[in-house]
Amino acid sequence: MKIAIAQINPVIGDFEYNSSRIKYYAGKAKERSCDMVVFSELVISGYPPRDLLEKKDFIEANLSCLFRLVDEISGIGVICGFVDKNPVDEGKPLYNSAALFENGKILHRVNKRLLPTYDVFDESRYFEAGTECTPYTYKGEQIGITICEDVWNDKDIFKKRIYHINPVELMVKGGASLLVNISASPFSVGKKEFRRNLFGAIAGKHKVPFIFANQVGGNDSIIFDGTSAVFDGHGNIKALASDFEEDIIFYDFGEQTGITYEKNIHPVSGADVEQVMKALIMGTRDYVVKCGFSKVVLGLSGGIDSALTAFIAAQALGSENVLSVFMPSRYTSADNYEDTKKLAENIGVGFEVIPVDGVFKEFIRLLSPSFREDDPDITEQNLQARIRGTVLMALSNRQGRLLLSTGNKSELAVGYCTLYGDMNGGLAVISDIPKTVVYDLAHFINREKEIIPSRIIEKAPSAELKPDQTDQDDLPPYEILDSILKGYIEDLKGAGELIESGFDPKLVKGVISKVDMNEYKRHQAAPGLKVTTKAFGYGRRYPLAQRYTQSIYKK
Repeated sequence: MKIAIAQINPVIGDFEYNSSRIKYYAGKAKERSCDMVVFSELVISGYPPRDLLEKKDFIEANLSCLFRLVDEISGIGVICGFVDKNPVDEGKPLYNSAALFENGKILHRVNKRLLPTYDVFDESRYFEAGTECTPYTYKGEQIGITICEDVWNDKDIFKKRIYHINPVELMVKGGASLLVNISASPFSVGKKEFRRNLFGAIAGKHKVPFIFANQVGGNDSIIFDGTSAVFDGHGNIKALASDFEEDIIFYDFGEQTGITYEKNIHPVSGADVEQVMKALIMGTRDYVVKCGFSKVVLGLSGGIDSALTAFIAAQALGSENVLSVFMPSRYTSADNYEDTKKLAENIGVGFEVIPVDGVFKEFIRLLSPSFREDDPDITEQNLQARIRGTVLMALSNRQGRLLLSTGNKSELAVGYCTLYGDMNGGLAVISDIPKTVVYDLAHFINREKEIIPSRIIEKAPSAELKPDQTDQDDLPPYEILDSILKGYIEDLKGAGELIESGFDPKLVKGVISKVDMNEYKRHQAAPGLKVTTKAFGYGRRYPLAQRYTQSIYKK
């Protein structure tokens, strides 16, 4: 049997668009004489639809779309994900489902059995868990269809399992000769390699070929990398789709019929830094375009964060659609003007200079005698940031551009940012990128020629909100800070564990205190693109009004 795996980039709720992409790739599969084409999880609605699932019209539109596809696609079998209704009155009203249809008939339906409720997943909020794990006979193969999380519970791979059953094992015991997993599996650093090892191990363990059809594209904060694949019964990859773009791959489980092994393996990015760069570019493009914008604006400070964000925006949307704004004050160095101008020229984006010092002076005058120019504190620093944020929002409103904020994860973690100032924006492009990784990405951009001026990369980071200011006036070196933040936020280590691993107790206590006390800022931040295992956003949920304090020492 010859099978196509099509990874498409759906738009959540755009049923007409999604169905057109499904029909397009089904047509390509038919042109290659395929018996079946496999699409991803909830491909008809787009994943994750979240509380749109509570709207009856949304569910009906999704089912109508499925029925139209069943009627309109002929001459090839199709497996695709959709939202089905639970026909009984007990339990949740919906199923996360897959359908196999051909020539006007739905031949088989499967409901997802394992419903994740961790990190960005909240499926048991909407869906009832399926109960059946029965293969279906199609063209001589016993096909065991699973949906995403259904394959993430093998006892030999996951030592601490969170589910009581393993649908894959049940499918194989039921006679499955081919395993198909339709997924919406998000990207994070290291995830592609883990999936490859996981699926290869499953195929090799059960000695059954394994098909992985994954969603691609960005939906809100979540980025899907694609990399759909076929594994043989020994766990070897026989076909691989590209990452971070729509693609289709083919594999013949009988004779190769002219398809060579090499043609089945499409190029994917290699090192983590390349994967992250591709993820941010695709995530930015999809968020901006799917939200109905075509142009963006951002502030250029002369620092590395805004330089990286400007480059990503230009790559994602075309440099002609990016406006950068330099807003000097009394504390701005001449070097920063030269560097931002050179950067804008190198990447070809628009560049405007709007000084803010006059507005700042007027604010001080209006606020006197409470404010005195000769007695500034953090309030005056924040005031400058808020003036800049107001300028950028005004340009965003007037010109219909989405404002991109430029803060990194390290700053957002410890609150080294200003509400209603530099945090203003519709998308926080690098808010899940630690400062040390910002430097890695800048060097990657400059690997062949200087695009980001070297002085931007080499200078000490500074907010330039007071004389001779640097980030390290208030923060530990980023190499140390980022290590503590990764341990605390992503690895969920407590203070005691961090201290035992060699970090200074006073420093650990200070960093954790900053992270916890600035939760309120992050609740008001723009959505950011997720690339690590734990990003700030709806996958990380902590109360604001609380008094829990971690013990420094491990008992």
